[in-house]
Amino acid sequence: MSAPAAKPADQGSLFGLQDLPTPTRAEATSRIDELRRELEHHSYLYYAKDAPSISDAAYDSLMRELITLETEYPDLITPNSPTQRVGTTPDSQFASVEHAAKMYSLDNAMDLGELDAWMQRTTDALGHEPRFIAELKIDGSSIALTYRHGELIRAATRGDGRVGEDVTANIRTVRDVPLRLRSGLLASQAEIEVRGEVYLPKASFERINEAQEVASKPTFANPRNAAAGSLRQKDPAVTASRDLATFMYARSGDGEALAFETLATQHDFLATLTEAGFHVNPDVKICGSPVEVRAFCEKALTDRFDLPYEIDGVVVKVDDFAAQAVLGSTMRAPRWAIAYKFPPEEKTTVLRDIVVQVGRTGVLTPVAEFDPVTVAGSTIARATLHNAGEVRRKGVLIGDTIIVRKAGDVIPEVVGPVEGLRTGAERVFEMPATCPSCGAEVFHEEGEVALRCENITCPAQRFERLRHWTSRGAADIEGLGPEIITLLIEAGLVRDIADFYRLDYDDLVAVKTGRVLKDGTQQTFSPKNAAKLLEAIEGSVQAPFAKLLFGLGIRQVGARTAEDLTHRFGSIQALAAASADELSAVEGVGPVVANTIRDFFSVPANRELIDRLLACGVVLQREGGAQDLAGPGPLTGLTFVLTGALETMTRDEAGAALRALGAKTAGSVSKKTSYVVAGADAGSKYTKAVELGVPVLDEAQLQQILADPNADA
Repeated sequence: MSAPAAKPADQGSLFGLQDLPTPTRAEATSRIDELRRELEHHSYLYYAKDAPSISDAAYDSLMRELITLETEYPDLITPNSPTQRVGTTPDSQFASVEHAAKMYSLDNAMDLGELDAWMQRTTDALGHEPRFIAELKIDGSSIALTYRHGELIRAATRGDGRVGEDVTANIRTVRDVPLRLRSGLLASQAEIEVRGEVYLPKASFERINEAQEVASKPTFANPRNAAAGSLRQKDPAVTASRDLATFMYARSGDGEALAFETLATQHDFLATLTEAGFHVNPDVKICGSPVEVRAFCEKALTDRFDLPYEIDGVVVKVDDFAAQAVLGSTMRAPRWAIAYKFPPEEKTTVLRDIVVQVGRTGVLTPVAEFDPVTVAGSTIARATLHNAGEVRRKGVLIGDTIIVRKAGDVIPEVVGPVEGLRTGAERVFEMPATCPSCGAEVFHEEGEVALRCENITCPAQRFERLRHWTSRGAADIEGLGPEIITLLIEAGLVRDIADFYRLDYDDLVAVKTGRVLKDGTQQTFSPKNAAKLLEAIEGSVQAPFAKLLFGLGIRQVGARTAEDLTHRFGSIQALAAASADELSAVEGVGPVVANTIRDFFSVPANRELIDRLLACGVVLQREGGAQDLAGPGPLTGLTFVLTGALETMTRDEAGAALRALGAKTAGSVSKKTSYVVAGADAGSKYTKAVELGVPVLDEAQLQQILADPNADA
């Protein structure tokens, strides 16, 4: 069914699209109410009953008439009017929502044997064999819908089961979600939360991925990811364009929150959902025995690829609500339900090559390339092999006939070779000694399985390296966000971080932003924005040495370690010349991190980059030179823990000030802690300090210590 509309002329429209006199407010109010009821009725017949009684054109005509009337009288528009399904931007994006009762997960049965065992345990626990109900397990995204006096007021994602995200503005655009419940038991409740699954039909999934490819955007891996991503769009109009659908199937909680005297079973509740206007999957079976449950599961496995939507199993429940209450739930899942998960579909194909990709962090990953094959509903031709050890463990050779599947029906995976089909022409794969992207030597660290490229100018790592350098914790260059960095890379102006300091005004104002102006020309950087960006870049040359060192992205050198290193080694030259033993002597470094630092400075391209940064005026040294952290200070021997929010400085700044005076700072409270500094909203660390009798200081007392560290405590 297409988008909402108005009453067709052959049905006697009072206020069609003809040039008729504008209706009075009273007439409009009456007609708007009539149109909304009629549109809701036809949506119910279309989505819940699969029995439309009018054509799409007639439905569209009704909707157009309603839009016309609401345009004339905008104050009569309500959030649950069918016209509002196009969506409006919410005031705050994805606020937290606490569910009426916990949204549990389901325990899994990975084969029919485990399913049989669960049914036997359930029978033993109840003392009799219950009646089961089997429902297809929709591969989508969980949703909870709350109605107050029959009106939709809130929609929330599952989240962690107790707190989800408010996606009400987006769910209003999903056409089979009733904005107002029909008469019946559910509509009569003061407030009710019902649950189900938002999914993307296979045809819509293919259409969206085709559009993504045309727009040179990443495609979705599967309909489930696409449904979840569509549901969490910032712009509800995008959600509206995605053709999402729902199947509703659950009550809130375990039955205590909604004790309906007239509902005794799950199949009764499903019928009540349909009566209220919800879309309910018709492929449900009441099973009088485990044999019937198994038969339903086997048929679902056979039919799964013929359905217009994705399923990844069957949910089996005890049908009777009273029996469900007896069985109860664990902390994670109800004992009265289980998900039988389909085994992964496996296919054979030929492994044509193993190529090595360089990730954004420099890790080299072997990737299998094989003849395209359709698995679990989509075509795959590549799968990661993770690392050289995994290639050896699987025993695959280039040219092998291999078995492939999708792990969890999502991620392509090579299971292994069919050794009996080998011809002798297959060859062994070897990991390269140099980076395929830049040609630099690769490093294998003891205790790790991955090979890494440590070249900071490696093209494969370019974007992430540039973004990290400009981030707040590093050089903190305001205005150089991911979008601008991408534009600068595409324009050929920036290849590494030193290029930021070679940008000039004329180059920037010539950069095309990708936006097209009314006259058809490409929009470029405005002179004002170009000047502001150059000013921010110039200001970053004097950023603290510790932040710039962190910005270089040396593996395992975080913000805290960078600060410790710059205290001990006052310049980048001193740090580069330090031996592994000298580096290991710095608190928090140790042999592993020391070797990582030595590897970084052993790469010629990294040393050349640092020379270019220095030539551009970037100050890679600490003001006042090096300070030996092991040396004595007025607070030597004391350990501080900082918690809560401080007003006059950040916790990082306070920690740096304390360490400069010889103190140690720790992340957790113990009996060895000397003081805990507690700011606003101090949490468990404050509680632990009180329990252990550790002195607690407020911010004013901390300031006194920093001002006069030699004072008598």
